[in-house]
Amino acid sequence: MSAEDPGHDSEALHRALLQSVVEVARAIFAAKGASVFLFDEETDELVFEAVAGPDEQTLVGSRFPSSTGIAGWVLVTRQPLVVDDLASDPRFARQAAEATGYVPNALVAVPLLADERALGVLEVLDRPAGRPFSLDDMNLLTQFAHQAAIGLDLLRSARRQRAAAAGEGEGAVIARLGTLLERADDNGATLRLLEALERVLARRS
Repeated sequence: MSAEDPGHDSEALHRALLQSVVEVARAIFAAKGASVFLFDEETDELVFEAVAGPDEQTLVGSRFPSSTGIAGWVLVTRQPLVVDDLASDPRFARQAAEATGYVPNALVAVPLLADERALGVLEVLDRPAGRPFSLDDMNLLTQFAHQAAIGLDLLRSARRQRAAAAGEGEGAVIARLGTLLERADDNGATLRLLEALERVLARRS
């Protein structure tokens, strides 16, 4: 497949957007790591699609049943969740975490929703000591994930013969993302996310 092939370009945009999402999410909370899992409806699995932090190169592409662990709970319930002591939470799949090579102590996880469809889950792992995750953090990440999911859905719409995505205007998506990301410590990561979204939207023009 050539570099000029639309499918190749679409896949590259998809990867760039997802990587920007995890990098910015990690920067917002100065966290140890962040991951995006996308839901594969055909196999009923969650797939590591982008990772920022420990073992980020080796985890991408790994799969596990969609009902597994905290990510599975968030996907099924479509509800965000903060857990500051994973060892005491029965929903935490420790064996699955050990298989990745990194076992977190705390996390915040939010669903990636577009038009009430669950596209996947965004997780942020382990803030610095003395800075536990809060409900405000969960709400901020939920808003961020919502805008990121719109961007992902726009890209998926482009893959489906550029079908029009429902919802608010594309310019408003980028503007709201910029407002939400003012708290990010890594301005470079913020810029990369906005640029990735703009490239996605440009492909639909």
